[in-house]
Amino acid sequence: MDYAQEALNGSVLAGARLIRLLEEGDPAGIEGLKKIYPHAGQAFMIGITGPPGAGKSTLVDRIITEFRGRGKKVGVIAIDPSSPFSGGAILGDRVRMQRHATDEGVFVRSMATRGHLGGLSRATFQAALVLDAMGYDIVLVETVGVGQDEVEIVDLAHTTAVVSLPGMGDDIQAMKAGILEIGDIFIVNKADRVGSDDVVRQLQVMLEMRDYSATNWTPPVLKTIASKSEGIIELVDAFLEHRDHLVSTGILDTRVEERELHFFKELVKEMAYEKINTAAGGAKKYAMLTEALKKRETDPYSAAETLMEHLKVDM
Repeated sequence: MDYAQEALNGSVLAGARLIRLLEEGDPAGIEGLKKIYPHAGQAFMIGITGPPGAGKSTLVDRIITEFRGRGKKVGVIAIDPSSPFSGGAILGDRVRMQRHATDEGVFVRSMATRGHLGGLSRATFQAALVLDAMGYDIVLVETVGVGQDEVEIVDLAHTTAVVSLPGMGDDIQAMKAGILEIGDIFIVNKADRVGSDDVVRQLQVMLEMRDYSATNWTPPVLKTIASKSEGIIELVDAFLEHRDHLVSTGILDTRVEERELHFFKELVKEMAYEKINTAAGGAKKYAMLTEALKKRETDPYSAAETLMEHLKVDM
């Protein structure tokens, strides 16, 4: 079956199969991605990030409902921790967003991190391209929830929303050097809890310390109670307002270009590493250098330089 063509024709099963092939690094998936790539580039990519327990999944569920109510097709990529047994996502599609399971305008895909740092999966970008090419207007990416390291989403999303909640205490301060730096919109979820106004004030104070002259966009801090669908309309309005801002200022085009360049560079690094690793694996010099490293007879930098010189001769 031509999964790429079927996905372009709207087949959810074909799209899911193509994403699975890409996750597995199957050559058929890569060929499929090449085929659908010219059809991508229209979707609005929204990243939802923040610490565990902030209610991101419930929030995403309500955001889906609001966008569907506005006639938008929504694709969701939910990044989950990897199972230590199967390597797959611990949480699967069947336990997420059950209310949307029969909605043909919603595509939910869970993906495992498989040890990849930064809050995303290796194939997240590819999966987002698939959903984009399939005609989904909005692509929501919910990160795994690893906290301060979770900044990779900014390389994928057009708009990044950072979720926090009351009761985090000093964790809000710790966020300042990490994910607080990447937010376009800040959300205080579970705002019916004691201390929500304090969190809003803390965030606003921290945001006032940042310089927004380059983008001319000051991130809003919004309160939501996702479990009761409160504040969701205002949040979706803020997403769309930010998108309009990106379009009118030309920043959207810049972000798309930077995203594509980032993906290209990552692919080059991966391919170069695989080729070098394959070439070095059978080289006697490689074995000698690794042994020298174990005995501390050389340092990693010198060993790497020696190996590259050796490979240059062999290649």
